[in-house]
Amino acid sequence: MTAQFPQTINTTLRSRTVIGWIGLVLLCVVSASAQPADEKSGDPQARVVDGVSNTTVFGIGQSIRITGSVKEGAIAFGGDVIVEGSVDGDVAAIGGSVIQREGSRIGGDVIVLGGVYNHGKAVRGRDPQSVTIMYAGYEEQLRHVMREPFSILQPQLSARFLGYRLLAVLFWFLVSLSFTAAAPNTVGRAVARLHLTSLRIAITGLLGSIVFTAGVFLSLLLLPSVIGVVFSLLATLLVLVAMLFGRVVIFATTGQWLRRKFFPNVHSESVTLLLGVVFWVALASLPYVWPLIIAGLMVVSLGIAFTARYRIKWKRPQAVDAQPSRKAA
Repeated sequence: MTAQFPQTINTTLRSRTVIGWIGLVLLCVVSASAQPADEKSGDPQARVVDGVSNTTVFGIGQSIRITGSVKEGAIAFGGDVIVEGSVDGDVAAIGGSVIQREGSRIGGDVIVLGGVYNHGKAVRGRDPQSVTIMYAGYEEQLRHVMREPFSILQPQLSARFLGYRLLAVLFWFLVSLSFTAAAPNTVGRAVARLHLTSLRIAITGLLGSIVFTAGVFLSLLLLPSVIGVVFSLLATLLVLVAMLFGRVVIFATTGQWLRRKFFPNVHSESVTLLLGVVFWVALASLPYVWPLIIAGLMVVSLGIAFTARYRIKWKRPQAVDAQPSRKAA
């Protein structure tokens, strides 16, 4: 039996590599507030680069002070880049600031995320064709994440964190109510299907996520720009709707199990959905394991959507005779 639930910026070729690094790093960053940077770096463990360096200078969890000459570029993750000499390539800082002293020179672009570009009263020692990209926000949080990357796996118990969890419960509860009210039969069939074929749904979701991810990247690389972007947007929209629908089904299934086990006398569908939402939001708030839980929800949600059956009738129903057929005498 089936249950029912009601600024474009034209960058040079040299800066694209730096932007690619930044994009990968920002996928793991969760920020909260912004802090301005001071002109002098307060990092006592700053790496000093003197003399001549023919390679790109990296600073992982520390600041970089360049007093000599760097022939390539300089990138600091979780620290500042202080240029007192010369840099022929690009200079970037994530979770820090770029500070250019008087008499120094930067030949490439300047990219700052989470800090500021401090260059005094006038920009000197810059190529007129170079580009400055700056987002002055979340410096302390980005700096902390760059220096302690595993800290994002351990949420800090605070009033802000609890407030976000309550908002997440409210959001998913409203989404679940909307889906179940709009398509109760569809949600009910998906709940029954999840009970019966959970393993097949998980495998389908895993394979579907791999195919979709590869398809989006290949479309951007092989297809013309306009077609690739349109295809990627459509695929992203499809995955988003599938994930929303799949999560509603997971919440409903979990809520039914919790209600039968702990609240057998409760028969409210709203309470059932609320139990499922609270359970998964609380589970997704556990330290260290929450990325695995989120990934599991995404895979199962896609599997539920991909295994859904849609019944489309193209033929008109046959007309029924008004008079019953006479039996032969």
